[in-house]
Amino acid sequence: MSTEERFDAVVLGGGLLGCFAARHLTSYQLRCALIEAREDVCTGISRGNSAIIYTGCDNKPGTLKARLCVQANRAFEELCAQLSVPFVRRGSLLVSYGPRGDYVVRRKYHQGLENGVENLEILTGTQAVALEPGLASGISSALLAPGTGVTDPWALCFAAYENAKANGCQIYLNAPVTALCREGKDWIVTAGPHTIRAGVVLNCCGLEAHRIQELCTSPTVRVIPDRADYLVLDQTAGPYVRHVIFQEPEEKGKGLTLVPTTDGKLLLGPSEQPGGDCPDRAVTLEGLDFLRRMAARIVPGLDLGQVIRAFGAVRPNPFYVRRECDAWVPETRGIHSFTIDNPCPGLWSLIGIKTPGLTCADALGTMLAGQAATYLEKDAPNPNFNPCRSPTPRPRDLDSTARRALVQTDPTYGRVICRCEDVTEGEIMDAIRRGAVTLDGVKRRVGAGLGRCQGSWCGDQVLEILTRELGISPWDVTQDGPGSPLLGGKRHEL
Repeated sequence: MSTEERFDAVVLGGGLLGCFAARHLTSYQLRCALIEAREDVCTGISRGNSAIIYTGCDNKPGTLKARLCVQANRAFEELCAQLSVPFVRRGSLLVSYGPRGDYVVRRKYHQGLENGVENLEILTGTQAVALEPGLASGISSALLAPGTGVTDPWALCFAAYENAKANGCQIYLNAPVTALCREGKDWIVTAGPHTIRAGVVLNCCGLEAHRIQELCTSPTVRVIPDRADYLVLDQTAGPYVRHVIFQEPEEKGKGLTLVPTTDGKLLLGPSEQPGGDCPDRAVTLEGLDFLRRMAARIVPGLDLGQVIRAFGAVRPNPFYVRRECDAWVPETRGIHSFTIDNPCPGLWSLIGIKTPGLTCADALGTMLAGQAATYLEKDAPNPNFNPCRSPTPRPRDLDSTARRALVQTDPTYGRVICRCEDVTEGEIMDAIRRGAVTLDGVKRRVGAGLGRCQGSWCGDQVLEILTRELGISPWDVTQDGPGSPLLGGKRHEL
């Protein structure tokens, strides 16, 4: 049944950018909504990245991207404290093994200084190996950036979403946008069964952002995605490096990145491959072979037998387009700053926001919400806005006394479901109450299935809890939304 409501502002897309834009809209006295095509937020680009919080050394001085990256990095502890999200400043080493890499090290050092990045230092190979003895010998120079951090991008996205919702943002899930048009001073959004009027539309639809904008205006920027593969090593391999490691290759292309994650694992990646028009997230043999070869070269002592998971991700590369006859053709050079298009009054589109999009998501949300509030002439702050989100119970993080007290209050926090990650039934039930409706939705919120066995022990139990808490048939539970049923085949039919 069709519904129609009016808001001051609507956000399209429930990834990191959309959730933070919605969060900051609620800091003004605005009636706002978040519209997401899927059954849950954090199901698109935001679910697959390297989790790095960059300092700003990689960005061209004077650009919006550089300014926001440096600003966001400095504020990240406070942001994660507000939202109860893990964050660790690991520091990073950009290592070179030759003259081309040495040039990049020096360039990024001076670029970082110009951008205002603090405490940068160029190291000799001997100094770099003293910090990271697991790296291959032969390092010619390295750039130390102590401000580089790592976070949990899933936790960050869900926290921004929950904070926006707690501050009054209306949520529409399972609502793909099919029409966007201007009527007087209003925008009319058709999303699933809903018709929504709004004074402002913030388009944060990731890979689909250019398509959404082209529902109402001519093309200006389009996304041509790349694919990337990653390897995840178990916690036994996590301490192999203490810093985030960037390897600058001598040949053209991408080097290896190693990321000690907030939960003690080690992430290797990304590979870099063309994505095509409709890239999927399946891993490729070529990408995984590349990561293994690079690991053998850069961290030869690392035991790749500790790999517990491989996953694929998609990265949005924006290009300006021009008309040639009846076709729109991308320019040969990509866009290296953030693309924030304002093609019509009251419509802002974030098209192709890539690295450091995770780092800058909150800063971009702040900027967009401020522009929207000014445009609407409703920029008075919301006196009831609360930027903080209360932490959810995590028994594995508590000492024995606090854990016993929690279990006495609610015995479900004493029943361990995921043994690898020490995740309890109470946490899974809480994840479902907060919006998880799939196996991966639970995994991204509380970690059940992220450990060494990758859900082979706990998967069936999580399935049972989902069916019980949602009141649905087990046949309706999916791994990750439409097209990924958990039950099927002859074994389940029997």
